Amino acid sequence: MDDLNVLRIFVAAAEAGSFATAGTKLGLTRSAVAKAVARLEQRTNTRLFHRTTRVVSLTDEGRALVERCRQTLAELECALDDLAGRRGEPRGVLRMTVPDAYGRLRVLPVLTRFLTEWPGLEADVSFTDRSVDVIAEGFDLAIHVGSMARSEELISRVVAHVRGNLCASPEYLSRHGEPRSVAELRRHTCLQFLQRGRRLPWLLRADNGEMMEVDIEARIRFDSSEALRDAAVRGLGIAQLPDFLTEGYLADGRLRRVLAGSEHDSVPIVAVYPTRKHLAPKVRLFIDRLVQAYRDAPVST
Repeated sequence: MDDLNVLRIFVAAAEAGSFATAGTKLGLTRSAVAKAVARLEQRTNTRLFHRTTRVVSLTDEGRALVERCRQTLAELECALDDLAGRRGEPRGVLRMTVPDAYGRLRVLPVLTRFLTEWPGLEADVSFTDRSVDVIAEGFDLAIHVGSMARSEELISRVVAHVRGNLCASPEYLSRHGEPRSVAELRRHTCLQFLQRGRRLPWLLRADNGEMMEVDIEARIRFDSSEALRDAAVRGLGIAQLPDFLTEGYLADGRLRRVLAGSEHDSVPIVAVYPTRKHLAPKVRLFIDRLVQAYRDAPVST
């Protein structure tokens, strides 16, 4: 077994927290994973894992080494991808994290076409709304809703924009009336999005045209934007929802926009990837496909 394979096995074991789970992922036995790790520990003269009968966990030295290994393997894979890309064929594994709803509704269709176009490419995709450390978790690419703070380790590119709509069902509006100003929202039942347990305020345009954050008194709070939409459709209250979740529902009348003049400016959808001298063709080409797919997409109203 060569040294590169030993490093790959070590990283897989660290990420899985189990030799058996890492072996299943790699198509190896638990014993083969344990022997590879032991070989690496012998070579470095360092204990890399704390071992129990059920799980393994990294020592401080192991944590330091796994970060170096991730970077080394990523650079090697990038170089190999670059060579393959010069022949016009991206290969390897595209590791990506995307917001749950946006990823399934907007990114997945593009990815499906991309993988069909390049049969030699694989994809590992995490659909999650949690905050992700792109570099530490070994992702090639992250799709993020909203602007991100500048970082020397990450590069970002805007691939699309979304708008937010205040929406409610006709049933709710017939029972409670329609708010005529932002101030009147306090008399209504509002549905609020939770992000990592934090209530996100609504960003709205005041009567004077200035943008402001509105801390609403929400009776119902969900950490799923699709659940908020479904609750609004069922008449539970008013929700602020991105246009990619509401376009069909507004078109067929299941939802109606309220306070249309108070909607905030569009929010960027950003592709984020680690800073590297050579961007892997699989990442560059996929970002290009996203931009191309959204450029001619119809604008939601």
